[in-house]
Amino acid sequence: MSAAAAAREELLELRLKGLRLPGFLAHYAALAKKAATEGWDPIGYLCELVALEVAERSDRRIKRLLDEAKLPRGKTLSTLELARYPVPMRTQIQELCRGEFLSEAVNVCLIGLVGNGKSHVMAAIGHSLVERGAAVLYTSVAALVEKLLEAKRDLRLTRELKRLDRFDCLALDDISYVQKDRAEMEVLFTLLAERYERKSVMITSNLVFSQWDQIFKDPMTAAAAIDRIIHHAVVLEFTGPSLRAEVAQRRAAATKQARA
Repeated sequence: MSAAAAAREELLELRLKGLRLPGFLAHYAALAKKAATEGWDPIGYLCELVALEVAERSDRRIKRLLDEAKLPRGKTLSTLELARYPVPMRTQIQELCRGEFLSEAVNVCLIGLVGNGKSHVMAAIGHSLVERGAAVLYTSVAALVEKLLEAKRDLRLTRELKRLDRFDCLALDDISYVQKDRAEMEVLFTLLAERYERKSVMITSNLVFSQWDQIFKDPMTAAAAIDRIIHHAVVLEFTGPSLRAEVAQRRAAATKQARA
């Protein structure tokens, strides 16, 4: 390579770095050789280079979104035993995984007894949303409330709510397990009211809505919270035996058979 060509290449790489085009930077030289060998026209070469940049940028975005989402590992649609749910619910779950509900700020409520797979279904939907480029945050309600209380004490609740607002969907697990202290309920209600008709919330609960007065001590606050959640919502009701109990029974049976 001549000194002039080397200088041009060095300048090109500096400009690609400045323009933040890492895909171009990583592939332009090898792709140029391939283009020359196969006789591509300049537009064809540029199209291929742009396609690589777009694909890698999308991969990086999804990886970043997945890191930020804090979703439980392994709890995806592929590991979910969909067959154990009624056909209408299976259809609803698959539709929710497409993420169309986000554009209308629809909420998703997953209600049912302990061990029926609510958290797995919510996580599976969350994983699917991230794969489609949506920003999701998965957290227990107890952990989120603790963070909101801390922000309120430090006079930065507004800033924390603004940070949470950048997520297209908040996946809130186990609303039934919060401490039920009035201060906790106030910050939780503030969050729900802030997102009302603007951003989606997914939420799991072991209590049906008529029992939410056990969560929000004030009946009027409970009614207002329920109204904001279910006004635009898909409700999935989980019934039947505990999935965790079934898994434990299968493991016990397999262990007993192995020992026999």
